[in-house]
Amino acid sequence: MPRPAPRPLLSRISLTYGQKLFLLATLPLILAVAAISILVQAQSRELAEREIAALERQMILAKQAELRNYVDQARNGLNRVYGMAGPDDLSAQETVKQILSAMIYGNEGFFFVYDYDGTNLVSPRQTDMIGENWWDLRDGNGKYVVREFIETAREGTGYVTHLWPKPDTGEEALMVSYVTALHSWKWAMGTGVFIDDVLATTAAARADVEARVQRTFLYIGAITAAALVLVFASGLLINIRERRLADAKLTALTQRVFDAQEEERGRVARELHDGISQLLVGVKYALDAARRRLDAGDARAGEQLDRGMDSLSGAIQEVRRISRDLRPGVLDDLGLGPALKALVEDFGARTGIETEFTTVVFRNRLHNDAKIGLYRIAQEALTNVERHSGATRVEMDLRGHRSGATLKIHDNGRGLPPHADEARGMGLRNMQERVDQMGGTLHISGQRSGPDHGTRIEVTVPLSKVIDAASPDLDTQDRPTRPQKPDATKDTA
Repeated sequence: MPRPAPRPLLSRISLTYGQKLFLLATLPLILAVAAISILVQAQSRELAEREIAALERQMILAKQAELRNYVDQARNGLNRVYGMAGPDDLSAQETVKQILSAMIYGNEGFFFVYDYDGTNLVSPRQTDMIGENWWDLRDGNGKYVVREFIETAREGTGYVTHLWPKPDTGEEALMVSYVTALHSWKWAMGTGVFIDDVLATTAAARADVEARVQRTFLYIGAITAAALVLVFASGLLINIRERRLADAKLTALTQRVFDAQEEERGRVARELHDGISQLLVGVKYALDAARRRLDAGDARAGEQLDRGMDSLSGAIQEVRRISRDLRPGVLDDLGLGPALKALVEDFGARTGIETEFTTVVFRNRLHNDAKIGLYRIAQEALTNVERHSGATRVEMDLRGHRSGATLKIHDNGRGLPPHADEARGMGLRNMQERVDQMGGTLHISGQRSGPDHGTRIEVTVPLSKVIDAASPDLDTQDRPTRPQKPDATKDTA
């Protein structure tokens, strides 16, 4: 049996909502700090490299100026002999060799002389080179050093940078030489200085710069870590606080649900006991009396049966009313408009309060949850009118518009008490929760005096809760669930 392919790593990672928020808050910070760190390192290294290169150039220029000064002084000292000698004056040449051999300075400084054929004539610190031809001498980098000396001398004067063995250790090191020519004798004369101290200084400077860059990177990392800890701690505190608030709200909401369930059960129980139970008891007594009269041959048994049938019809009507209150069938069969109209008419007939219901034909249709929500809000509003308002007239209006649908309810009762928003009862809270579930808005206002006294309730359902008339979903969402009466006209709401 083949083994299932392993899932990708990302699909196996499951993050909580808090972890996602933490990543959302910290990831941009980490990326920004990383970009800043890279930029700071690059800029610091570039600036330091420019400064080190400038320092290196200045030090080498100082060395070159020092070499040129040495060579100029040597030529000035030789002019007394060289200026008066001829091209083949061997005595003068020997005198100049002796003078240059004696001109050593420092621990490593000396003068050298090569003829144009490459033969070494003067090398006081490396005497084994004297008298040998070094035309093909190359340093560790492959440069023909003596050829460079001679070519520079033929051109006049100049500097040659090359590797040369140190007199004390014999190891090659970088050297800068200044070369000039004694043209009448076809000699290349010069002196050089090792610049390994310059390289050591610049290398130390680069190491110091790198150390400072690393310290700066560590400082940035420490600051970033502290910021992340602060973000994590603040997020944790906020998460704990919000969770506590959410738990408290959930507990309160659960309690309200339980209270609403108990209240609804109590209302249904009272209606069953006060209405259905009494009617059925009356039917039982009427049927029992009719049976006794039938047994006695009393002609009035038919009256008792008629009375029992009337009581039974009343019980059936009461059952229908309770069923309609729990879940009105007209809402499924004919739509929201007829259901609200029946609700208002039944309310007026039961309470004696004058009622008026107006609506317009909807171009679009409402979702089922919007229908039920608006119907329950209307029920709650009428219940509040009956219990608390003392109104003599109620107006209800339902209509659709470009932004959705709006239900308005207005009574001429005593209005809302002061600070009603701060102490809303169960009914108003239920309205607000239903509106929040639909994503709509609820506006409640009231005046306790004046010509326009009473309470106004306005509920607006957004366009997202409206089904377009051309939508194919109408076939499944707005199809009647029960057969309609032949003369009933289905409301498009």
